[in-house]
Amino acid sequence: MSGLIEIDGTQIGPGLPVYIIAEISANHNQSYDEAVKLIHAAKNAGADAVKLQTYTPDTITIDCKSEIFRIGTGTLWEGRFLYDLYGEAYTPWEWHAGLFEEARSLEMDIFSTAFDPSAVDFLEELSVPVHKIASFEIVDIPLIEKMAATGKPLIISTGMATLGEIEEAVQAARGAGAKQIALLKCTSAYPATAEEMNLCTIPHLAEAFGVPVGLSDHTLGIEVPVAAVCMGACIIEKHFTLSRSKSGPDSAFSLEPHEFKSMVKAIRIAEKSLGKVHYGVSAEEAKSKVFRKSLFIVKDVKEGEILTHENVRSIRPGYGLHPRHLKDVLGRHVAYDLRKGTPLTFDMISRRDT
Repeated sequence: MSGLIEIDGTQIGPGLPVYIIAEISANHNQSYDEAVKLIHAAKNAGADAVKLQTYTPDTITIDCKSEIFRIGTGTLWEGRFLYDLYGEAYTPWEWHAGLFEEARSLEMDIFSTAFDPSAVDFLEELSVPVHKIASFEIVDIPLIEKMAATGKPLIISTGMATLGEIEEAVQAARGAGAKQIALLKCTSAYPATAEEMNLCTIPHLAEAFGVPVGLSDHTLGIEVPVAAVCMGACIIEKHFTLSRSKSGPDSAFSLEPHEFKSMVKAIRIAEKSLGKVHYGVSAEEAKSKVFRKSLFIVKDVKEGEILTHENVRSIRPGYGLHPRHLKDVLGRHVAYDLRKGTPLTFDMISRRDT
């Protein structure tokens, strides 16, 4: 199984530029014009792709006011009924074609998370370049198999999943025909705290499944995505809003354009800094090598005088003998007069000592 995936001509994997996704989710606030503005703002902020979510209240749940359909404590949506929340948050399907066209006109990738089989079929009609499984749907094996059967790359978020559940999802995807899979480390808390992120899971997932691994992040800042890149993340997905002041289901844990742009810049610097395994002098360091220490005459000495700790020391700059030779020159006689500040070399040692 390849350690790379390819989305619309862009290869993604270790050693390649991090693929950065702006998740629009519900941040359009039920305004098509707002959704278009989000796409343009994401482009300007440096995102490689924008992502939608494709469902309706009726495809993701049912209209039922039983208490088991009410969201419990501990989330931003506490007390809401699922059907009502999704009715507020969903992206109308009739918008998709226009939004896809808008993103493609900007030469941005665009795709969506499908939450049921009908959404997969709908997105296939729009020629999505990749399919996405949300963390809550990682247990929906038939949905994973349907996406995998399209033959397109598959990104799977792993929030809340045990290692066994991830393995089951990956095996199901591969068994149904998926050749390119990426996993996203995710903490399904909204917002999530840094302490809950456990980014050390990223290299473990990559090793366990032999696929590119990224991060779907719900923390409030940009620090965690940058840290994830340093742990080997190949994909960063972050919720994106024009303004958190426009209250919506996802706005509280989304980045504004200037913040997203700062994140992209920090990620690009971080990925460059990773480089490769390297020891020795780099091209930029070469001019600094002179500031290393070497052996110098630090007190005037006369011909035949013995070198001691008083008249020879290891100091900067690096024009004299390597400091390792200090023990070799101590106690020897100098061949001729040497002034303070002279870099010491072996030809300055009297022949009777050689």
